[in-house]
Amino acid sequence: MHLARYKSVLDLPGMKSFMLVALIARIPGTAWTTALTLSVVLDRHLSYAAAGAATAMFTVGLAVGSPLLGRMIDRRGPRPVLLVTGVVSLLFWNLVPVLPYPALLPCAVVCGALQVPIMTLVRQSVAQRVPESVRRQAYSLDSMAVELSFMVGPALAVLAITSLGEATSTLRVVGFGIAGGAAVFYAYSKRQESAGRTGLARETAAGADEPEAKPHWLAPSFLLILAVCTACCVILSSTDVAIVAVLRGHGQIAWAGVVVMAWCAASLVGGFVHGALPRPVPMGVLLLLLGALSVPVGLAGTWWVLCLAVIPAGLACAPTISSTVDAVSRAVPPSRRGQAMGLHAAALTVGSAIGAPVIGVVIDGSGPAWGMAAVGLLGCAVALIALVATRRVNAAAARTVRIEAPAEIVLERAA
Repeated sequence: MHLARYKSVLDLPGMKSFMLVALIARIPGTAWTTALTLSVVLDRHLSYAAAGAATAMFTVGLAVGSPLLGRMIDRRGPRPVLLVTGVVSLLFWNLVPVLPYPALLPCAVVCGALQVPIMTLVRQSVAQRVPESVRRQAYSLDSMAVELSFMVGPALAVLAITSLGEATSTLRVVGFGIAGGAAVFYAYSKRQESAGRTGLARETAAGADEPEAKPHWLAPSFLLILAVCTACCVILSSTDVAIVAVLRGHGQIAWAGVVVMAWCAASLVGGFVHGALPRPVPMGVLLLLLGALSVPVGLAGTWWVLCLAVIPAGLACAPTISSTVDAVSRAVPPSRRGQAMGLHAAALTVGSAIGAPVIGVVIDGSGPAWGMAAVGLLGCAVALIALVATRRVNAAAARTVRIEAPAEIVLERAA
C-alpha cells in the first residue's frame, strides 16, 4: 500500500484546512432530505407520499441545476455562484415552514436548482490543487469525507427534530448551515483561486503542445463515466430501501441505524484501501463488485446478519464513486471541469432518485431479496458494458498511436 501518497496530498499547502472546511460545509446539505420529509409529515400532518413529492421536486431541481451552476463557475468563477445560491438557500429553508404546500413544490424545484454546489466546488478545487499523480488519493479522502458527512448530517437532523418536537427550527438550522458553508467558501475562494491558478497553469503547461487535445470532451467515453456513476447511486439508494424493508419484515426496524453505520464504516475502509493501492482498480470492475456484493443484502434474516451482509458491498461504495470523480477530472479540459463536475453531481442525483422507486416496485411485488437481485444485476450489466466499451476505446487509441507514429518519424527525418 502507498500510504505515503495520502501524506503527500495532506502536505500540500492549505490542503488539511481545505478538507476540514469541505467536510463541515457538506454536513447541512446531507440533512435536508430528512428535515424536509419530517417537516411535511410532522408539522403539516401530511402523508409520506406528500413528503416524497416535495423531496422529489427538490431533487429534480438539483439534477437540472448542477451542470448549469458548474458551467457558471467555469465562466464567472465561484464567488458570484456562491453569493446567489447562498442567499437563495437561506431564504428558502427559512420560508419552507410558512409556504403553503402547493407553493412549496414549485419553489422546491427552483431552489433545488440553486442549491449551493458544495460538491462541485470541492471536487473541482481538488482537481486544480492536487497533482495528477496523487489525485486518486485526494478523491479517496474526499469520498471518505462524504461518507462521514452522510453519517453525521441525517442523524443530527433526527436528533434535533426529536429534541425540539417539531421540524421548523431544524429546517432553519439547515438553511443557516448551507448559507454558512457558502459564506465560508466565499471567503476561502481567494486562497482557492490562488491554488487553482497554480494547478491550472501546471495543467495548461502540460498540454501546451497539444492544443487540440480533448476538443470534444462530451463524448461517449465521458457519458459512460456518468452511466457508471448513475448505476452506482441506483444501487446505493436501493440498498437504503432494502435495509428498511428487510428489518421491517422481521420486526427489527429499530436496528436500521446500526446497519447503516456498519455500511458507511465499511465504505470508509474501502475508500481508504482503494486510495492506498499501488494501482487503481478500474471503475467498471468496482461497479461489478458493488452490484454483485449487493445482491445478498436482500437475503438477510436478522439485523446482525444484515450488518454482515452490507459490509462487503460497503467496501466497494466509496471506491466506485471516487473512481468516477477521478475519471471525470482526467477526461475533460480544465476550462470545462466545473460543468463536468456538475454533470457528475447530476448523475449522482438522478441515480439516487431512480433507485428508491425502482426497488420499491420490485419489493412490493416480490420482496427485498428479488429487489436487491434485480438492482445488483442491473449494476453488473452496466459494469460489463463499461468494461467492454473501455477495452474497445483503448484498443482504438492504441491503433491510432501505431498508425501515427511512423508518420511522425518520417517528418522528424525530413526536418
